[in-house]
Amino acid sequence: MPLVKLIGWLSLWSGRAGALLVLPLVLAMVYEVVSRYFFAAPTQWAFELSYMMMGTIFLLGLSYALLVDQHVNVDFIHQKLPKRGVALIDAIGYAVLAGMLLWLTQALIGNAMSVYRTGEGSGLSAWNPKIWPYRTIYVVGFALFGLQSAARAVENLMIVALGATDAERAP
Repeated sequence: MPLVKLIGWLSLWSGRAGALLVLPLVLAMVYEVVSRYFFAAPTQWAFELSYMMMGTIFLLGLSYALLVDQHVNVDFIHQKLPKRGVALIDAIGYAVLAGMLLWLTQALIGNAMSVYRTGEGSGLSAWNPKIWPYRTIYVVGFALFGLQSAARAVENLMIVALGATDAERAP
C-alpha cells in the first residue's frame, strides 16, 4: 500500500536524522567537560543544549523504533494466538494509539504556536534559548509516531483480512 510505504519511508528518515544528531551531542558534551574541568570555564548552554538534542533524538526515533519493531511487546498473549488473532489485537491497539497520538499532536501544535507567539524562553539557564523550535520537534516526533501507528494498524488489518505476511509489510 503506497501510503503505508510513504509513512515507513518518513519514519526511516526521521530515525536517521535523529541518529545523525548523536555526534554533535557527543561533541558538545566533550567540549563542555574539557571547558569545565581543564579551563574552569563551564558553558552557559551545555545543559539546555544536551536535553534539547537528546529529546530531539528520542522524538525523531519514536516512529523509527516502531517501524523496525523495537518497542516493548507483551509476547505471552501473542504466543498463544493464531497469526490473525494477534494481528486483530495489534490492529486495535495501534488504532487506539494512533488516535491518542494524533490528538496529542493537535494539542502540541497549539502549544508550539503559543510559545512562538510569546517568544518564550526556557528559563533554565543564563542562555535562555527560545523554545519554539524544540516544541516544533515535539509536534513532528509525535505526529510521525501517530502516523506510523496508523500504518501499523492498517498493516495488521490487512493481515486479518487477507492473511498478508510480515514480509509484505513496508520496511
